[in-house]
Amino acid sequence: MRIIGCDLHARQQSVAMLDTETGEVVNRTLMHEGSEMREFYSQLPRPVLVGIEAIGPMQWFLDLLQELGMSGWGRDQDPGRGTAQAKT
Repeated sequence: MRIIGCDLHARQQSVAMLDTETGEVVNRTLMHEGSEMREFYSQLPRPVLVGIEAIGPMQWFLDLLQELGMSGWGRDQDPGRGTAQAKT
């Protein structure tokens, strides 16, 4: 299983990924423009769990995770907006 922590920004995201089988840790910055981000997530072996921290909209990213068959959970730093979850 891969567990990913994602710090979601407007144009990019910082990702820290742990492979629970091998103990390998990967740190990357993925740009939202173009296909880099979609290619990264679509090539990961399942299961994948993504935890998201965001300031602002994240539903588009949760929708992408759901489309790719991944679990995602997000927390907005604005306490008024709360949490969101990808429905897989």
